[in-house]
Amino acid sequence: MTLASVLVPMFLGFFIKVPPSCLRLIDKALAGLVYAVLLLIGVSLARVENLGAQLDTILGAVLLLFACVIGANLLALMWFDRRRPWQPQGTGKKAKVSIAGSIKQVACVVLGFAFGKLMAGIWLPSENLGMYCLMALVLLVGVQLNGSGVTLRQVLVNKRGVQTAAIMMASSLAGGLLFAALTPGVSWMKGMALASGFGWYSLSGLVMTEAYGAVWGSIMLLNDLGREFFALVCIPLLMRRHPSAAVGVGGATSLDFTLPVIQSAGGLQAVPLAISFGFIVNVAAPFLMVVFSSFG
Repeated sequence: MTLASVLVPMFLGFFIKVPPSCLRLIDKALAGLVYAVLLLIGVSLARVENLGAQLDTILGAVLLLFACVIGANLLALMWFDRRRPWQPQGTGKKAKVSIAGSIKQVACVVLGFAFGKLMAGIWLPSENLGMYCLMALVLLVGVQLNGSGVTLRQVLVNKRGVQTAAIMMASSLAGGLLFAALTPGVSWMKGMALASGFGWYSLSGLVMTEAYGAVWGSIMLLNDLGREFFALVCIPLLMRRHPSAAVGVGGATSLDFTLPVIQSAGGLQAVPLAISFGFIVNVAAPFLMVVFSSFG
């Protein structure tokens, strides 16, 4: 059911064409849904009993998962850049870095948590509301991808984008397996599920909450938000010598949130790579997360 709930709306969204004038409204609706999802994740976290006793476990798991996945990504992508050198025009420019959006997203989770604690026993939204928001979110993402003007041919023709996506996803799964090996009670499938968010925090947090509970959902959310923070800071530093690593470290956010930083640091030549890479990762993430979590 979860697989159908996530993939069917995205599939339908690919076939919904909207006028260009409506795309801005869809962007705003999508931004609103992201904040709603983050609030609901905070509320679900507030429902966890004895959360204070588990904070050390959550923090330790987030740090270990982040180190395993991002470390594997950087090693694999930097190796790829050395084997197949490529340098976009504009490399080395100083990019404007703003983490205000990331701070707002963390604040939404905290606000949802505070709301859940204050309203416990009075009124809390249905636990199914998160899944409904998730379905609406992926539907709009599908519509957005369709309306972006990017064709499947353009995605697949960019050979380096396809290669970067494949290496990033494979190395992420390897990092997930390493995390599972180092964490008692975490199966290989669960480790790969936790590594399959690829930075899509609004989706991964809810899917992991559905699969493993609010604690693991929060671990996944913080891990993917951490990827966004890390990408914003490191893209300008990596772009000169390791452009594929600079694009790949952002994961799913390279199609939207970190794209301006990629363009600023790497120039217009880096944009097709980012779009091809981001498109593939955005399509693969929901499928891989749900499949691995259903077996783990």
